[in-house]
Amino acid sequence: MKTARPLRLGPRSVAALLLVSLVGLIGIGWPLFADRTAAVTNHAADAPWLFALLLPLLIAVVVATIADCGMDAKAVAMLGVLAAVGAALRPLGAGTAGLEPMFFLMVLSGRVLGPGFGFVLGAVTMFASALLTGGVGPWMPTQMLAMGWFAMGAGLLPGPKGVPPARAEPRAWGRLRGRAELLMLSAYGFVAAFAYGTVTNLYGWVTVGGIGQAISFVPGDPVHENLVRFLAYVLATSLGWDLGRAALTVVLTLTVGGTLLRALRRATRRANFEAQVTFEAPEEASPSEAPHRTYVTYEAK
Repeated sequence: MKTARPLRLGPRSVAALLLVSLVGLIGIGWPLFADRTAAVTNHAADAPWLFALLLPLLIAVVVATIADCGMDAKAVAMLGVLAAVGAALRPLGAGTAGLEPMFFLMVLSGRVLGPGFGFVLGAVTMFASALLTGGVGPWMPTQMLAMGWFAMGAGLLPGPKGVPPARAEPRAWGRLRGRAELLMLSAYGFVAAFAYGTVTNLYGWVTVGGIGQAISFVPGDPVHENLVRFLAYVLATSLGWDLGRAALTVVLTLTVGGTLLRALRRATRRANFEAQVTFEAPEEASPSEAPHRTYVTYEAK
């Protein structure tokens, strides 16, 4: 019986993910290090540039994954299906105390399909949902990056003996199942939901004015002082929203997570990702058979 495992991270995939993450962190956090004369109040103006950088880097992650482990059209098709489902889930709870059911799907998808696939899935899902809900704006690149990191982190969670699933052997990776795995995913989803809110809040915080000196961003102030104000801002404005998101992620993961994990793993096995194609000439060719004819065999890793 074939064992489902995530698409592995190769050197090209790691380099692409590090590059897009570095660009994202710089694009989101540069105002903290800017001086008082910088146009930090126009932080929204850099959104098109960040988006222009993000799209080719996402393509680079996909290309690197294809080069490292042979991700094929079936994996890309699954990416499209999961992104469509995630985009359809977002409007079901958006605007209601932070209840967003798409987050638990990103956790489970990242766990099953790996960090590289998860990052692209998270970013593409957020982009599609923004188009669906009319949520396109200067905040969208930040949301895409944050959701990509959210799903990628699930793919980096440890398997047996602390080995990340993307690097574990198929048999070893398959041992961590059942309630223990769901509890781990729930705990991750709870913490990561707050991390997602923190990242997206950081982008908007530097552009919001008139919210009180104790929680406002002050250009040119030391980084640690601004971070203290930012923490106060998060606690005062979005803690309840993030808590609703985290709680719903935990509830959905514990209740329907097991069923969805099995479905995703079954689909991965049937798609047979990372199958290696070899060409073998026939041992005994008939006189009428073309000499260049070959047989194709698939060897699943």
